[in-house]
Parts: sequence; C-alpha cells; structure tokens
Amino acid sequence: MRDFVPAWVDGALSPVGKLEAHQRGLKHKAVSVFVMRGTETLIQRRALSKYHTPGLWANTCCTHPLWDESPVDCAMRRLKEELGITGLYPAHRDRIEYRADVGNGLIEHEVVDLFIAEATPNMVVDPNPEEVSEYAWMDLFDLSAETKRRPEKFTPWLRIYLAEHSERIFGALSPS
Repeated sequence: MRDFVPAWVDGALSPVGKLEAHQRGLKHKAVSVFVMRGTETLIQRRALSKYHTPGLWANTCCTHPLWDESPVDCAMRRLKEELGITGLYPAHRDRIEYRADVGNGLIEHEVVDLFIAEATPNMVVDPNPEEVSEYAWMDLFDLSAETKRRPEKFTPWLRIYLAEHSERIFGALSPS
C-alpha cells in the first residue's frame, strides 16, 4: 500500500495509486511539516527525479500518509526518510484544503495536516538524494518575499501556504 494514498472517490475514502490521484485531481490526504529555528524555516529543493515539481523549493517536508497512518506518525516518518531528521515531535497547527496544478497534467487537491517542529541544537540534516537535492534555512519574511518575486522557483503548495495560510501555520511569526 506504499504507492497508494487515502483519496476520496465518489464520497468515500479509498486507497488510490498516488500517480492516479494526481492525474485525476482527486482530493486526498497529505501532511506538511515546517521545521523552525526561531524565525527561520528549513526548506528543501525537490530531487530532479521527482515525477512532479522536480527541482522546485518546498517546505521542510510534504507527503501523503499511508493508509491508516496518523498524520503525526506520517510527519515523523517522512522527516526521517526525506531529510534524516529524528527526535523532533511536530505539533499540529491546522488542516487546510487546496487545489493546484503541478504541471504535466497533474493536480494536487489535498486536505493537508500542517505541522511545526522546533529544530534542536544538535539536529542533523542528512538528505536522501532520491527525495531532496539540497536544503537551506531561510527567514520566513525573506522566503515569503522570494516566493512572490520568483514564484517559478517554488512549489505551488508552498506559495499557497505562505500567501493564504501563513498566520494559521506560523501564528505570531507569520510574515503576512
């Protein structure tokens, strides 16, 4: 069931192939994490081998839960799988829904559980090259400005999060 995502088909939550869910634009479950260090957030550049939005910058980690996997367990699993980060306990911030064209006829229509985690002083970031080509720490205000100045460098969901949901995600740290 690893290549299946929980998606709504005819009103019922069903396991659907990840690529099929994106081809059909089906609403499906997702998880996004922002690891913070004060007002800086850890962003990643998606590996060039990704089937959509390759080479674009995204938030720390974004993924789909496995069938029957809790959002927080999914967040912790993908932090480890994508970036080699362990020992963080993400706090749930909100749940949002968005729909975005991600190119090549693919649509992300996600119901996203959003999480924030504070980086620990000795946190190790060891990216999986199949998932992440590089990473950087960026101040939220600078990131928000850069997504507006050069939107083609960033994933649609990161632009949506910052433009439309920043306060719900970051609270007092919000750049909007």
